[in-house]
Amino acid sequence: MVLTANPSYLTISKDNRFVYAVNEEETGGVSSFKWNKDSTHLELISQLPTQGIHPCYIDLNSTEDVLAVANYTSGNITSFGVNKKGEINTTPQVIQHAGKGPVVDRQEGPHAHCSIFRGDNYLYVVDLGIDQIIAYPIKDGLLGEPHIAFDLNPGDGPRHLIFHPTKDYAFVINELSNTLVSMKVDHEKGTFEVITRESTLPDDFTEQSQCADIHLSADGKFLYASNRGHDSIAIFSVSEEGALQRIGTESTRGEWPRNFTLSPDGNYLLVANQYTDNIVVFEVDKITGLLSYTGTEVEVFSPVCLKF
Repeated sequence: MVLTANPSYLTISKDNRFVYAVNEEETGGVSSFKWNKDSTHLELISQLPTQGIHPCYIDLNSTEDVLAVANYTSGNITSFGVNKKGEINTTPQVIQHAGKGPVVDRQEGPHAHCSIFRGDNYLYVVDLGIDQIIAYPIKDGLLGEPHIAFDLNPGDGPRHLIFHPTKDYAFVINELSNTLVSMKVDHEKGTFEVITRESTLPDDFTEQSQCADIHLSADGKFLYASNRGHDSIAIFSVSEEGALQRIGTESTRGEWPRNFTLSPDGNYLLVANQYTDNIVVFEVDKITGLLSYTGTEVEVFSPVCLKF
């Protein structure tokens, strides 16, 4: 077992040999690991500061030689080179965001929350504090001059971004407004255009809640989003034109579902309930997209990230 400080988000190499983790601390860090010969435990390869506060998201580019980290509290991003041994380069590229939003206690400054690559052309950074998705062109492993890819509504607080597996669509989940936005993607320009905007909460729910994670089924027909407070998974259908329609919500049978994942075969959805220390397994109906509780739960202390 390897001990590392608050590894709240992970990304894994395509061959499953290497695992990369943020260290979500005030002195932010990033760590890389490899499996031992028996694949029974992880061994630390490298560990470096991100030069940011509370890094919360990490992603590898398609060629797996660039690693990008979003530092939430400091509102900056850090890009590292990575070699074929899983070692992280010691000379990162650090870029600071600026601005603020209308939600005084959450948007007093920039808060980079997601840093996700799309092909070899762009790194997209979702910033909760300034209600923007920012595009960084990539050339020779370096981030170029950024531009605004999409402006969310003031106070939306965007959190995570995902892309459709086969169509030019993207979806962003907004933590503060409890909404999802589907968008048409222009991959050449690195910009988005809104298609639909939908609430993740039932119409009669009036208490406090905050969106968290978002995932698509492998065929792109259904989208799932977690609600912390309502403690549910919201289920949406995705039309051929990229429009969203909420078709149900499923209780997570626990509190504060910060993260969840779909199994590789798409048959199961696993939810990490951070406050009740349990991972809950649901079966996915691939025809309707709806979820059914399997009765299987695993006790894990404060689970916050699930990866297959």
